[in-house]
Amino acid sequence: MKKIILIGILLLGVAFLGWQVYQRVNSDKNTVKSGRKKIPVAVEVAAVEQATVQDIGYYSGSLYPNAAFVIAPKIGGRLEKIWVNIGDELQSGKLIAVLDDAEYKQQVSQAKAELEVARANLLEQKNALENAKREHDRAVALREKKIASESQLDASLSDLKAQEAKLKVAIARVAQNEAAMRVANVRLEYTQIHVPDNNRAGYRVVGERFVDEGAMLAANTPIVSIIDIGKLIAVIHVVEQDYPKIITGQKAAISTDAFPDRSFSGKVLRIAPILKEKSREARIEIEIPNPQKILKPGMFVRAQIQFEKHENAIVVPTAAVIKRNNSQGVFMIDPGGKTASFVPVTLGIVDSKIAEIRTPALAGSVVVLGQHLLEDGAAIIIPGNRTTGKPPEE
Repeated sequence: MKKIILIGILLLGVAFLGWQVYQRVNSDKNTVKSGRKKIPVAVEVAAVEQATVQDIGYYSGSLYPNAAFVIAPKIGGRLEKIWVNIGDELQSGKLIAVLDDAEYKQQVSQAKAELEVARANLLEQKNALENAKREHDRAVALREKKIASESQLDASLSDLKAQEAKLKVAIARVAQNEAAMRVANVRLEYTQIHVPDNNRAGYRVVGERFVDEGAMLAANTPIVSIIDIGKLIAVIHVVEQDYPKIITGQKAAISTDAFPDRSFSGKVLRIAPILKEKSREARIEIEIPNPQKILKPGMFVRAQIQFEKHENAIVVPTAAVIKRNNSQGVFMIDPGGKTASFVPVTLGIVDSKIAEIRTPALAGSVVVLGQHLLEDGAAIIIPGNRTTGKPPEE
């Protein structure tokens, strides 16, 4: 029993001693913490300024020709001659290639001969019809005089109708042969392959050549590709956040690694009505005039589109903006440069360097380095006493 009492007394003593140690440690922490609050924090500051800010979208993409198509023959045959090569300028109607036309000329000759036969047959049938009409008229007259019988009159009438029917067949055969003649001529013309007429075309050149002279071509076999580079189309893709900002006709500045010191102007021509489900991006087409023909399809380009521009805006360095208690704001320096106070702000245009402050109207200096150690109303030290972010005067 005495041992139990002794052990209980010892446990109570240990517990009391632990409580005393805990109280002492906790008191020391509070003292240290209280002391830290009173220590000024060294910070860097910058002046609130007025400047022009711009909301600009930066994108990358590729150049495409204003128009592109492939020239191919409508008929098969041996390629006898090709008159163009890569890079050649093409005008509307220019002859590009010629197919061997011997077979097609023969078809024209045959169609012409058949047409002559059909026309001769038509002339013969017209004469036969005239004879049938005279015979019928004579039979009618003789019948009226009771000289010819009723059967003779019927025979003459039947022959007349038969000759009229044969004439219609002859006329149809002539029309058929005329159509065949036109087809043969068209097929013969197909051996001469020209650039299609297009008054709205810009500057068309040969992009690629696929065959050489002597090749046997089937119908629709590509010969050359033709591209229009008088104007080019820059295709970019914008994310969902920027999509509502882009409108047709908006100006764009285009740059490319091929000409690093030059900038080309363009305007938004088309905006895709959908965003791709996988990338959440929309296709945007920018039209770029190319009067000097120095830009080429396939070049990688960068595009800048200006969405907004605010002049004389109140700005601070972007580094000055922080979040406290789910609120964005800045630490403003008091006029004496001794304390800093947190001021919630409404931001406008923000880039990597400066941030526009829409409300409230700030003036003075803000903390740009060390604000993560500050609390509202905290004491501060500005090295060199730079309250406006400028170096101290010597």
